[in-house]
Amino acid sequence: MNKNNIKSIVLPFSICLLMALALYPDSALNPDTYSTEGLDLDFTVSEDLAVATKEHAVKPNVFTPYLGKSFEGFKEALAFKESRGDYFTVNTLGYLGKYQFGAETLKVIGIYDPNQFLYNPELQEKAFIANAERNKWVLRKDITRFEGKKIGGIKVTESGILAAAHLAGPGSVKKFLRSYGVQNFSDAYGSSVRYYMKKFSGYDTSMITPDKKARVTL
Repeated sequence: MNKNNIKSIVLPFSICLLMALALYPDSALNPDTYSTEGLDLDFTVSEDLAVATKEHAVKPNVFTPYLGKSFEGFKEALAFKESRGDYFTVNTLGYLGKYQFGAETLKVIGIYDPNQFLYNPELQEKAFIANAERNKWVLRKDITRFEGKKIGGIKVTESGILAAAHLAGPGSVKKFLRSYGVQNFSDAYGSSVRYYMKKFSGYDTSMITPDKKARVTL
């Protein structure tokens, strides 16, 4: 018998032997060590806890915050449309951050360093508020005049006006409202004033205070 044949027999046998020794129970094991004698195991769980009904069933690993039509809901919905909520993104036209600000708009609210802005989420959140405050002041008369009316087949709301102003600037929103939907500005990606007014309609933006001189301060 050559060496290769011996190896083909001995090696599998050795492996099987080692596995058997590893799995074979220890004969010195004392069952008394693991006895439950003397322990009080007589307890019950109420039926309400033991039986899961549809009303009480819990789905694991599900987290669904509901912001609804709150101001936070408005901010996050707009941010998702603009950038998928990414603070650190820059689009193909050079618009920056979570809310996609242009450099010229940032200057109007007191921010002159785009790089600092892009890498500072707190600054971006403050910029959003300041810009909304300024836009609300510019559009205050139009909000009073047109809110609740239908223009271009959509109901005009304050939040829709502010969202459209964020997209296209307050001047473009004035033109849309005062032309009763005829002048409908669209950006380079095809989003229009009308589309934003409809998509972001009905949110609570009452906490935004109109401010002609709104600026960002850290």
